[in-house]
Amino acid sequence: MTENPGSLLPVAFQAAATASEIILASPPPVFAEKTGWDVGVELAVESAIRSRLAAETPDIGFLSEEEERAGKPGAEWVWALGPIDFTSDFARSIPLCAISLALLHHGYPVLGVIDAPFLHKRYHAVEGQGAYLGDKRLVASSAADLRDAIVAIGEYPVGKDSDRRSQLRLAARIQLAPRVHRVRMLGTAVLDLAWVAEGQRDASVTLGHKPWGIAAGVIIAREAGATVVENDSPHACGSAATIAGPLPLIAELSPLIQAIDTADLALNGS
Repeated sequence: MTENPGSLLPVAFQAAATASEIILASPPPVFAEKTGWDVGVELAVESAIRSRLAAETPDIGFLSEEEERAGKPGAEWVWALGPIDFTSDFARSIPLCAISLALLHHGYPVLGVIDAPFLHKRYHAVEGQGAYLGDKRLVASSAADLRDAIVAIGEYPVGKDSDRRSQLRLAARIQLAPRVHRVRMLGTAVLDLAWVAEGQRDASVTLGHKPWGIAAGVIIAREAGATVVENDSPHACGSAATIAGPLPLIAELSPLIQAIDTADLALNGS
């Protein structure tokens, strides 16, 4: 395995292009919305990308939603794939969905690609080389006051224990609403981070997202100049919260989100 992650950017681009082709050729009405966490087109994307990456980078592990056990986030080199974020939007022909692919080194993203096929946008970043939308270099917001900020917050959860966790997300939104200029909840966590990188959002807050769905957005936001943390510590693969934005906003957001996490632990009996 090369120590130069940038050399694998063409591989990641081709994988993202393959995923986009599958999605664009698969009309959403053919597929039912997820039951549990399975949807036909998502499995097709994952299978195609895993096969391509295994052929081109056989020494790198693979981590994804449907085959979580295929890789370990803390291994030396791992591809982390989010096949479609947000599947419910795709199932309803809403264009706010994206493929995310990241290369992790000891659990930290060093390369990331986000492809939004219906928006015709592709974001990418390599550690130390900046973040880009196509050929345009991205610069994150420099907002210094939360009262002037547009803040994105992740969607409400579904599945096991979702009622309680939805209450915690609601609590986070209630805490944010009177303190910020606007709160936005569009559902696609990786695009929230891409928009932070692009300066369309001043900050974003995501709670409880899996590493394969967030890692590409983390490095793209970082390389655009945003700070990305889990509350008051640096963000890592497996972090329970992802807070991204300019450092002054992080200083205001982290205590609010940490209070929500504390409530979550208390409700869990931990």
